[in-house]
Amino acid sequence: MTLIAVSQVAVEFGATRIFEDITFTVAAGDRWGIVGRNGTGKTTLFSLITGERRPNHGQVSRQPNVRVSLLEQHREFPGATTLWEVAAGPFAELMRLEKSLAEQAEALAHDAGEAAMDRYSRDLERFEREGGYTYAPRVDAVLHGLGFDPEQARTRQVHELSGGERGRLGLVRQLVSPADVLLLDEPTNHLDLETTQWLEQYLKTSSQTFLIVSHDRAFLAAVTDHMLHFEGGTAFPYTGGYEAFVQQREERRLTQQRQFDKQQRTIAAEKDYIARNIAGQNSAQAKGRRKRLERMPRLSSPIGEEGTMALRFESGERGGDQVVVTDKLRVGIGERILLDEFSNRVMRGDRIGLIGPNGAGKSTLLKTIVGEREPQAGMVRVGGGITVAYYRQDLAQVPLGKTLYEIIQDLRPTWERRLVQGHLGRFGFSGDEAQRRPESLSGGERARVALAMLVLSQPNLLVLDEPTNHLDVESIEALEDAIESYEGTIVLVSHDRALLRSVVDRVWVLNHAHITDYDGSFTEWEEVSRERAHAAAVRASEEEALRRVKEKQRTARKDAGTDDRDTRNELRRLTREIESLEARIAEHEATIGKLTATLEDPELYTTPAGIEESVSLGKQLDQARAKLDEAMAAWTEKVEEKERLG
Repeated sequence: MTLIAVSQVAVEFGATRIFEDITFTVAAGDRWGIVGRNGTGKTTLFSLITGERRPNHGQVSRQPNVRVSLLEQHREFPGATTLWEVAAGPFAELMRLEKSLAEQAEALAHDAGEAAMDRYSRDLERFEREGGYTYAPRVDAVLHGLGFDPEQARTRQVHELSGGERGRLGLVRQLVSPADVLLLDEPTNHLDLETTQWLEQYLKTSSQTFLIVSHDRAFLAAVTDHMLHFEGGTAFPYTGGYEAFVQQREERRLTQQRQFDKQQRTIAAEKDYIARNIAGQNSAQAKGRRKRLERMPRLSSPIGEEGTMALRFESGERGGDQVVVTDKLRVGIGERILLDEFSNRVMRGDRIGLIGPNGAGKSTLLKTIVGEREPQAGMVRVGGGITVAYYRQDLAQVPLGKTLYEIIQDLRPTWERRLVQGHLGRFGFSGDEAQRRPESLSGGERARVALAMLVLSQPNLLVLDEPTNHLDVESIEALEDAIESYEGTIVLVSHDRALLRSVVDRVWVLNHAHITDYDGSFTEWEEVSRERAHAAAVRASEEEALRRVKEKQRTARKDAGTDDRDTRNELRRLTREIESLEARIAEHEATIGKLTATLEDPELYTTPAGIEESVSLGKQLDQARAKLDEAMAAWTEKVEEKERLG
């Protein structure tokens, strides 16, 4: 069934046409990825789908009663004080009913009159029918998956959140909402590798229809089955995921190029014939050909890579073999230790990928390496002859208050005007755009300015902190090509798995103030540590199941008095069995916790023996989870039996 239809749509802002002639349909269950350069209209398309704006030409239609959810850009969350209230906002009515049921269950222990019992039964039936036992565990599971503690979320205040946390919380609210279509605009922007992988798995197993604007190629490859590519003032739909799209796009461009070249050869031949015969014996025929040539519809030149950054990193002098040396290095912020007792060497030619959860200290470590922060203890030294170029995640290296022309001229004072203009042009700032100031630029434009500055230093050590955060897919591909061809040393922090897979040959995993040094590619690290990801998935699933148990306990009514001795005896027996099952559940939960903690330790995967042990532990984990499932199923059965008797 078609949920959304976009037909011949065009949008204009004043005299500027953003895009035109866009046509595609979204059917139930479709998973669309949307890519294209910044400023081509991807977010504008979302505003058309929600009905926030209307197209200047064409039509956008939706099935009646289709619910569309778009992540709020401002993320103020009015009316909510705690994180949990924000996340569970779409279920406000169920939350009120749940509170009432808990109060009624408490009251029934003292007053089990017929009217009270009837009300409780009606409300409980409605609560269960509308998903009362599933919404809270679902909210908790999504909170946990996106990096929040569900218990703390019930008391933590919204005003305490950082901008990145607000982005993640808004995403939680959107994912749990009972919408038919999700519009996700750069959902991985504030996520680290682990939370990105969680979101990827969540969407893969979801039955919802969604459209995702994203620059994360690995993410798109994993979750999409359709692609929409904005380029050349329009958008082209493709059937298949990201990898199929790349292949089809190249085939389409090649076909367009061949057709264009063929027409150009025909036009050239006709013009040559006309020029040779217009005044001669075949003048009439030449004039006829000229009229046909004038009426011939011209094919546009193929859309290609025009406008993509011409990015190239050139390494300066060779430098020493030891690029960075650390000895018992301690990095921290105040009393919080982010990294301790770190002794290591970065050797010339290394391409290190530094990964770990958000807040673990990756950026702080990079600042310590380049000398912007003092270590709390130990030593870090950059080798002799090493020139460092540092790309900051917050783009603070781009100075404010100057034009782009002045920024580049300050770095190359001997360059003529044409050289400065040419350099900026290679990063997408041509003509008068060279006179713009960073304050007027978007995040993606400032990122391109930062890269334009970076390449001028000719470093032999590149330190890159999330360089893809603000870039579109085409720019990321250009950056990836530049890093691949770079001959110097690289330390890279990124959550872009496609980039990490392409350029990294050594992995540092920062976890609990310790770095695990894996001497292999990121692809190899993903392979050997697959049990680590499996353990995290089992833990998340186990926690969601336990939350369902707690939700059942919260609304279950307490034992009421009864005159039937057999019933009282049966209730006592069931109570003992339930308590025994709860103890067994706790034992299995502890076993799973212990196995998961072992499997989540990156050091386990650095040796062949450790990898072999992880496989064995993974099997034990699956067995423990099966026993937990069995115990919880028995617990649910006994609780329901007790409720029927009570």
